[in-house]
Amino acid sequence: MQIIKVKNYQEMSNKAAEYIIQKVVQFPNCNLGLATGGTPIGTYQNLIEDHQKNGTSYRDVTTFNLDEYIGLAASNKNSYHYFMNDQLFKHIDINPERTFIPRGDAADIQKECLRYEECIERHGGIDLQLLGIGSNGHIGFNEPGASFESNTHVVNLTQSTINANSRFFANKDEVPTKAITMGIATIMKSKEILLLASGSKKSEALFKLLNLEVNEGFPASILQKHPSVTIIADEEALSRVKI
Repeated sequence: MQIIKVKNYQEMSNKAAEYIIQKVVQFPNCNLGLATGGTPIGTYQNLIEDHQKNGTSYRDVTTFNLDEYIGLAASNKNSYHYFMNDQLFKHIDINPERTFIPRGDAADIQKECLRYEECIERHGGIDLQLLGIGSNGHIGFNEPGASFESNTHVVNLTQSTINANSRFFANKDEVPTKAITMGIATIMKSKEILLLASGSKKSEALFKLLNLEVNEGFPASILQKHPSVTIIADEEALSRVKI
């Protein structure tokens, strides 16, 4: 693993955007795996600014999002479809037909999981996967105990994850308790992984990621076995790590 230490969230976001932009410029038809939540928002803002100022094009880029809440339509303001359109897609020149996100309101959720996995494979897999890390070690919505052999599947969210996500909802009762997520095996098939972490709340998770033996009780630990992982993290997130 390569670790890039930065000062704060802003610098993390800048570095991450530079990393993604370089990939897109070198490989204009690359497949990007994208994430939601608070961590990548600054990165997406930098991508938008670069697109507007420098004209970096996403016309031939294909994107796959990690996950989506079950029960939320794409038009729901708390869905990850809405998040991605609002935070990134509508501000750049990406073709909407090339942006893929699991359908949380699909009539048959199990078929949707299979369809999504097949869609990723049909497009040749993910070239660069953007990840955050949960305080309990989840990547995507793969909670502790998730099988390292899992493909795209349905998960029951842990209470800690529900609590963490509740800040995006009017009240805690509205937070979905299930989601569709890329499985750990799906994530590990990505050619390259870029993991972002910021703030003291992520310090223990990063310490465990880098020091624990690989085990399903801490899902992110599997990244130790991936051949190409870059971590961009700020001083607070790396406060327990010796570099």
